[in-house]
Amino acid sequence: MEPELLHRVTDSVATVVIRNPAKRNAMTAGMWGALPPLLEALAADPAVRALVLTGEGATFCAGADIATLRGSAEEAQRLAVAAEEALAAFPKPTLAAVRGHCVGGGAQLAAACDLRFAEEGALFGVTPAKLGVVYPASATRRLVSLVGPATAKYLLFSGELIDAQRALRTGLADEVLPAGGLDERVAEFTRVLVSRSQLTQAAAKEFADGRTDRDGHWTAQARGSGDTAEGVAAFLERRQPRFTWSVPAPR
Repeated sequence: MEPELLHRVTDSVATVVIRNPAKRNAMTAGMWGALPPLLEALAADPAVRALVLTGEGATFCAGADIATLRGSAEEAQRLAVAAEEALAAFPKPTLAAVRGHCVGGGAQLAAACDLRFAEEGALFGVTPAKLGVVYPASATRRLVSLVGPATAKYLLFSGELIDAQRALRTGLADEVLPAGGLDERVAEFTRVLVSRSQLTQAAAKEFADGRTDRDGHWTAQARGSGDTAEGVAAFLERRQPRFTWSVPAPR
């Protein structure tokens, strides 16, 4: 099977699957390069309200395909950073569903998602110190924002793997599920996500990522959206709200 990114859209949730079974779903240069345009297309699809990133089979992603470093390590890193930034900038909620190894470039992608749910037995690691690679500044800042400087340094300095429970304690994972329970929980939680206001989610995502300069923009969006009036009416009438505001397609 050729390494590739698979995707599907079901019930307003886009699922992107990392597939490279010969190398535990390691990301090739072609896969890194394919991710940003795929995310752009999914962001523009009004049917998509949330995105799940996962790996095929029993592992999430074992990192970058080391064979790609035999060419230009700088080019490989440029592609990885572009993919990471495209994932972080995706305007709708993103969730990494992690089982097995989530290492190197895999951890980089998982950290770029809004949330990370892991199955018991998952292993996380950030391993550039094993290769003499300088971890990108953007990825380092994102890791520090999740786990704090001490844990980020532990992971980056040592390249050691940590288990799902330690990832949960340090903030690298948001939930840890028993074996066999990951898919059901991800499906349950994404149903919640798609039922909520995209307006609230999009504004919260920007603010949480430090884009506080757009407060006025989001106030104006809320004023003209009708979502607040619908949410209040639904609460008073004890029914599910029907929110209508949606993320504009990228220009």
